[in-house]
Amino acid sequence: MFNSSKFNPKYFLLTGLPGLEALYPWFIFPFCSIYLVAFVGNSLVLAVIRKNTILHQPMYLFLAMLAFAELGVSASTMPTVLGIFLFGANEICFEACLLQMFSIHSFSIMESGVLLAMSVDRFVAIYKPLRYNAILTRSRIAAAGATLGLKSVILMFPLPFLLKRLPFCGHNVLSHSYCLHSDLIQLPCGDTRPNSILGLCIVTSTFGLDSLLIVLSYVLILYTVLGITSGEGRRKALNTCVSHICAVLVYYVPMISVALVHRFVKHAAPAIRLLLANVYLLVPPVLNPIIYSVKTKQIRQGLIQLFLPRKQ
Repeated sequence: MFNSSKFNPKYFLLTGLPGLEALYPWFIFPFCSIYLVAFVGNSLVLAVIRKNTILHQPMYLFLAMLAFAELGVSASTMPTVLGIFLFGANEICFEACLLQMFSIHSFSIMESGVLLAMSVDRFVAIYKPLRYNAILTRSRIAAAGATLGLKSVILMFPLPFLLKRLPFCGHNVLSHSYCLHSDLIQLPCGDTRPNSILGLCIVTSTFGLDSLLIVLSYVLILYTVLGITSGEGRRKALNTCVSHICAVLVYYVPMISVALVHRFVKHAAPAIRLLLANVYLLVPPVLNPIIYSVKTKQIRQGLIQLFLPRKQ
């Protein structure tokens, strides 16, 4: 169907799950369900926080930012992923590929930054509970959200232009169901060193630095909690961090797994590597709304009020 695109550098061919093409009809329901849950779950979290003024507090405002970033990631990957499994449409034009790459990476960087901000929020809540609202004011939270959004856009802004200047020499098969920068820089026949260096700097200054600072935040949180004399007080303090710890694990464990498989498991089946890559981008937007709905009483109550409003 797409033989003509093999000689056209303006188009790329995306990869679904090699060797499992006959099973694609069985993947339609799981992938559609994943996107449905991701969109509905995060949209409900945003609706609950927006409607309930009692939830206009730092913790929930950061949660709203996380839901927004995860909606962005899901919306960025959905067209090509569902296009492959529903219609077998694995062709994408160069400009659309660059746009998808920019969107996926920008929202992923924002998601990582929000997780860091949420860890700082938990540290302030435990270390300075009496000054919590005075330190994390709405203006500061708004500034933090705007900074995270601008940071993700500014960091990613040069990459599409650096890629567009490069010549592509015919090889145009990408190894994922969506466009990633690490995938695209393998295809040009020109000098990709500026792209590689900038990409490494972005990864190091965002995901690498964010993860280290999150670990540091929890070291300080643990140190502070151990200084609480009451056992009940320690338990309550740690319970406020459970949802965020789960969100961090859901985000970083698949990312690390993908990196380890690509680096050390050279003989793993391509379908396994691609499935892990899909899990890394698709699962956090699904699980995080569920985690916060189950573990956070205020979100549960907000959802109940949203669907079963009390009669006046």
